[in-house]
Amino acid sequence: MDQLTIAGKAYSSRLLVGTGKYKDFAETRAAIDASGAEIVTVAIRRTNIGQDPSQPNLLDALPPSKFTILPNTAGCYTADDAVRTLRLARELLDGHALCKLEVLGDPKSLFPNMPETLKAAETLVKEGFQVMVYCSDDPIQAKMLEDIGCVAVMPLASLIGSGMGILNPWNLRLIIDQAKVPVIVDAGVGTASDATIAMELGCDGVLMNTAIAHAQDPILMASAMRKGVEAGREAYRAGRMPRKLYSADPSSPTTGLIGK
Repeated sequence: MDQLTIAGKAYSSRLLVGTGKYKDFAETRAAIDASGAEIVTVAIRRTNIGQDPSQPNLLDALPPSKFTILPNTAGCYTADDAVRTLRLARELLDGHALCKLEVLGDPKSLFPNMPETLKAAETLVKEGFQVMVYCSDDPIQAKMLEDIGCVAVMPLASLIGSGMGILNPWNLRLIIDQAKVPVIVDAGVGTASDATIAMELGCDGVLMNTAIAHAQDPILMASAMRKGVEAGREAYRAGRMPRKLYSADPSSPTTGLIGK
């Protein structure tokens, strides 16, 4: 079976999903079930997973016994804030080491601050965290993050929440071709065809939130994304036919025809 392996653990689904922006936890769970995702990411600064016992707990809807919870540092703009947030998450999740690091550069574009990201990654890896890291689509910095010890690099396809799809497939290919850890597109996917393209390029997985949560029918879109990721992966493994500019190739044979 063609599984995704991250930090030594195998997953059947290559679609990772976020838990924000839904109308309630019930819709969150229904969409995630439809997506088939096994890894769900949670913004520790925005979602209650036990920090406030008086409020509904997301883990009641998404139990860690069924899903791999991936705490993330959404809303952090410095390495120190990100490290502090993930230390809290590890306590709340009983020593859970897998995490998603993102250190943002500004609140408008949500583009990653790469110097702070690299700094945080170094600290977290030294402290035993298994770091999946949101980054720019810069092959050099992606390699630096891998060399630090991150277990997956997660370059953006386009800006978070933009739905613009993959704007620079060539940079993604450079990152994929050099990486020895999983490459997971994170941010910018708008619809199922975007997810398919990412997988056809050779990405190991796709992470998304807004594309599902802000669809007119989130449950149906989650199902579509599941199929898009699966189709793209199968097409990548199958190996597409070569492109032939100005060269036709009839699908039917031209020899042995009746009357010839």
